[in-house]
Amino acid sequence: MTAVSDRVRELRLAAGLSQTALAGESFSPSYISLIEAGRRVPTDAALEVLAARLDTTADYLRHGDTAPSEAKARLEVDYAKLALIDGDPVQARDRLLALDLDVIAPSHHTEILLTLARAHEALGDLEASVAVLEPLLARLRKREQHLDVAAVANELVASYLDAGDLHRSIDIGELVAGELEAAGLIGTDEHLRLASTVLWAYVERGDMLYATHRVAELVEQADAHGTPRGRGSVYWNAALVAEERRDFALAHTYTTRALALLGESSGGRDIPRLRLNYAWLLLRSEPPQPAEALRQLDAAGEQLSAVGSEVDFARVEVERSRAHLMLGDVEESERWARAAVARLEGSARLEAAVAHLALGDALYAAHREQDAAAAYGWAADMLGMMSASRQSAAAWRELGDRFLSRGDTARAAAAFDRALSEAGFRHGVPATVLDVLGASGSD
Repeated sequence: MTAVSDRVRELRLAAGLSQTALAGESFSPSYISLIEAGRRVPTDAALEVLAARLDTTADYLRHGDTAPSEAKARLEVDYAKLALIDGDPVQARDRLLALDLDVIAPSHHTEILLTLARAHEALGDLEASVAVLEPLLARLRKREQHLDVAAVANELVASYLDAGDLHRSIDIGELVAGELEAAGLIGTDEHLRLASTVLWAYVERGDMLYATHRVAELVEQADAHGTPRGRGSVYWNAALVAEERRDFALAHTYTTRALALLGESSGGRDIPRLRLNYAWLLLRSEPPQPAEALRQLDAAGEQLSAVGSEVDFARVEVERSRAHLMLGDVEESERWARAAVARLEGSARLEAAVAHLALGDALYAAHREQDAAAAYGWAADMLGMMSASRQSAAAWRELGDRFLSRGDTARAAAAFDRALSEAGFRHGVPATVLDVLGASGSD
């Protein structure tokens, strides 16, 4: 009885309810007081009513975490996490989908649903991940569970970012970041991590002026209040902003600081994704460092084996292809590019187009010009089906560079024109004027 009384009281206080509010029209306040004092045994019917008002289950009020439904839920979540580590997201997803949340205390719902969303993401199903995270975020915000809200919002912002929905990514991130600041949580790991993820959405949207301003604010907040993990997250995203500004020296400095601060003990995908980004940077520095990039990619691939998505693995394979091409190993370059293409087969994603660009480069280096042209053409077709974004503009620019280097000026001009259009630059001269100028030139 003492345990039941304690759980009723703890959940009532957590919900911000008085004994009168919990009693409602079903009980008297004195009855609630007697239950919490351990002097009255609630009936099964009373427990059902109290559980509904406290947003839990009668089973949890009776037995706490030792209830059969709670024990099963914890076991299934543990098995699902192990399945993700073992690279079996299908098993993780199916185990979690089989759970009946109606008989599991809501205190476990966040962990269950977050793990489910990560399983969907690992399978490349961003839509299913978002469908899990959106209602979860709404429930947590309503209860003002700020730290859980921040964790879910960060996953959701990243999912929208990966899906290319930059406006929704920014809207959610800024909304929740504002709520964290209002709750006095500015400079906490949760706040800095979320703000850093949103920062990259601004970069992808092309808001470089604001991103540069915001990153300076975050670095100041992180240095003043942040833990090593929070500071590492900020430095990582500061490096991404520096990369976009083509300041590779500053990006290198920020990235090495982030790796040192996050350390090998950092959980999740932070370290392997940071290593992947570092490798990308090494391949584009002057002079490029392909051997060191491969070392970072090997470490990233090994760490991602436990937590990575198909898109993560494809990105590693594309950068491996580029590194081997720089080292003159054309066969290895083609092998890794084909691995990325196969992994993303049937996926209308920017990464699939980028993988075909890498394959085209390897094939051209092997003097298989027709095969290379087919790979570039496939990339162009895929890019043509995508909505405009900063990422797609960069891919069109890369494709144009390839056409130009091979002497195909017509297709290069078309690709460059598309890159400008998707970056937001429209034709400044009316088509009728261009027609007149063209006619005059022919005369």
